[in-house]
Formats: sequence, structure tokens, C-alpha cells
Amino acid sequence: MNKVYICFPQGKHKALTMSYDDGKEEDRRLVKIFNQHGIKGTFHINSGIRDQVRIPFEEYAGLYEGHEIACHTLTHPTIERCPLEKVVYEVLEDRKRLEKLTGMPVRGLSYPNGSYNEEIKRLLPALGIRYSRIVGDTHDFKLPTDYYEWKATCHHNNNLLEDGKRFVELNKKQYLYLMYVWGHSYEFSRDDNWEVMEQFCRLVGGRDDIWYTTNIGFVDYMERAKGLQFGADNTFVYNPYAASVFLSVNDRIVEAKGGELTRFE
Repeated sequence: MNKVYICFPQGKHKALTMSYDDGKEEDRRLVKIFNQHGIKGTFHINSGIRDQVRIPFEEYAGLYEGHEIACHTLTHPTIERCPLEKVVYEVLEDRKRLEKLTGMPVRGLSYPNGSYNEEIKRLLPALGIRYSRIVGDTHDFKLPTDYYEWKATCHHNNNLLEDGKRFVELNKKQYLYLMYVWGHSYEFSRDDNWEVMEQFCRLVGGRDDIWYTTNIGFVDYMERAKGLQFGADNTFVYNPYAASVFLSVNDRIVEAKGGELTRFE
């Protein structure tokens, strides 16, 4: 029987995603660094907080082009302490405002103040939210098992370069690896350590064995991979989605194109 493995796009086995909160003015410099190295970021915004240190709405379309804008709730309350009606309002109103700015569905979240509970997790799918990031670091590269309690590999102030070096050295293609970095862009100015992110992006950027993606890009791809329909004898696959999924079939990279039946030769 054929040996079939799920791969990331173009047959890659490593993925990188970045996740930054609050939408403050330092995002301009952070996005520029990402763009220089072909790295994708997800930016979680509180659309109900407007002050002089946050990116103006009119800059969103240009600044965040090619990246993801996601929710961080409307006003950044500690939602575990709030009535569920308040949680619904905070998430849905943030989504609606951000969608008016982007013209696209907004389906991601990071919990404000890292605050959440099981009730909130169960609520989020009905609010159109497909994933939410929690605080804390794993310092590993395992794939998430619960997208509503998604813990990153590391904060940029917590062994970023060390974890990055281990990540680029991974070479066992029988596994899939994800490095997920989180933080707040204003922390670089506060801590005077922009060079940490610049060094990291030089280290991991522009590599042909890494898939650079947003949080929602990763979730969507893995859902497509999970939804592939394989023949019982493992000689073909049907992809019911519009976009491709890549497979390793007997160590050969195969593209399962959207809406097509792909036979393994």
C-alpha cells in the first residue's frame, strides 16, 4: 500500500507564523521587517480603542496587506470575569468593525489579557471565530491539538533565537513542524531590542523548506488536509475544496488540486 503523508504547501515540512497584539504604531516597523524576509504575521486589533499610539484605521489596508488582521476584542476586557453577553458583544463588534476595514471575514482571536475559560471556548465557533491564541510558551514545534487554546512556541523575549536555530536545523521530513512566535510590537521599543527580531527574521526568512503563513492560513490549510477523501485502497484522493493540498506519496510530492480526483501512480 502507498505511504501517504500530509505536507505543507509545495511539499514543505516546516511552517512559521507570527502573532502580534494591540495594533500599536510599532507595527509599522515590525511589518517592514517581516516583508523584507517574506514572513507573514497575524495582527490582533482592539478596534474600539483609539489613541495616538495605535495605527489609524486608514492605514490598515496598506500596512497589513499580505498579512492577517484578527480580533483582540473591542475594548480589551478580562473576559473570563465578564457575563457571556458582554463577551459576545466584544468579539462580534470587533469582528464587524475590522471586516468593514478589510472587506474580508475576520476569523481569528487572541484572548485579551490571556483571559478565557471553557464556556468562552465553546461560544467562539458560533461567533465565527476559528481559533484563539493563549499566553505562554511551549518551546516546541508540535502542531496544535486545540485551536481555541493555541499556545505559541515562544514570546520574542523568551529564547527566540535559540528556538529559531533549533527550528531551522530540523530535517526529519517524516514529521510536520510549526514555529509560532507571539508578542506586542511596542515591547521592542520599551525593551530596546529590535535587533532580536531582526536577527530572527534573517535567520528564518527566505528559506525554501519553510512555509510562511498567517494563523488563519495555517488553520485553513490543515482543515483542508483533514477533509481530503482517500480511496479505501489508498490509490487516489479527492479534494473537495477549492485550493490544493500537498502530499508525500512514497516520498514523491503530489499536489491534490482543488475539486479534482488525484490518482497515485
